[in-house]
This record gives sequence, structure tokens and C-alpha cells, in this order.
Amino acid sequence: MLTKNTFEEALHDAMRQKDETAKNTYKILLSSIKMVEIEKGITADDSLIQSILQKEIKMRRESINEFQKGNRDDLIKLADKEISLLEKFLPAQMGDDEINSLAAEAIKEVNAVLPSDMGKVMKVLIPKLAGKASADRISSVVRSLLS
Repeated sequence: MLTKNTFEEALHDAMRQKDETAKNTYKILLSSIKMVEIEKGITADDSLIQSILQKEIKMRRESINEFQKGNRDDLIKLADKEISLLEKFLPAQMGDDEINSLAAEAIKEVNAVLPSDMGKVMKVLIPKLAGKASADRISSVVRSLLS
């Protein structure tokens, strides 16, 4: 189970090892968690922390796309390292075949036939796959099955 303490300990380890990339990554993550806690007025639980982790990873992947356009290999390597640091806290990611089979089950469950039914399918599927697959991957699989 993930808690803020998990990342505080990781931050302390990074500081002891003088790993600046890890230190900065964990500081940013902890500030994101704190910001969400303040916004929502709650203490972050495991599922909320997983969604924050996925959001942080998604932002870094989008940054990599921009860095590739600018031929910034140094920033691409940095973002890749940050992604690997964050991914180690997420559960193992599902393969496309597993997502496909669960999406097919969800489509049958809600009797979806048209692409406009995608919202119903996603409503059922996202909670089942929370932390195990990104929403982008899930939506692309559902979109392909419904079209």
C-alpha cells in the first residue's frame, strides 16, 4: 500500500545517495500529493496516490514527445529516468491482450455497440484496471473494439 511516507522515505534515501534526479522527482510527487490533499480536503489513500503517479508519468511522457521535436536528448534521458523512478511504485502494468479481454467483457456487460457508448464502458472498466493500465491505453482499446 502506498502512502506519503513511502515517498518521504524514498526521498530520504535519494538524499543520502546524493541522487539529484530521484530527489527532485520525489519532491515534485510529494508536492502533487499535498496539493491534491488540500484541494479535496482529504488524506491521500492508495488509489489516489496511484492516480497521481499515473498523472505524473503521463506528463513526463508528453514532455518526452516535445523534447523529441526539439532534439533535446539530455532532457529525454532525464524524463525517462524520472518515469522509471515513478513506475516502480505502480503495480505491474497489464498487457494489451488482458485489457482487450476485460474491455470485451465490459462491452457485453453494458450492451455497448456504438462508439457513443464508450463512456458507459469506461465507467465500468476504469475502476477494474486502476493502476494497472493508463486511461489512454484503455480508451484506445475500447475505441478500437467499438468501431
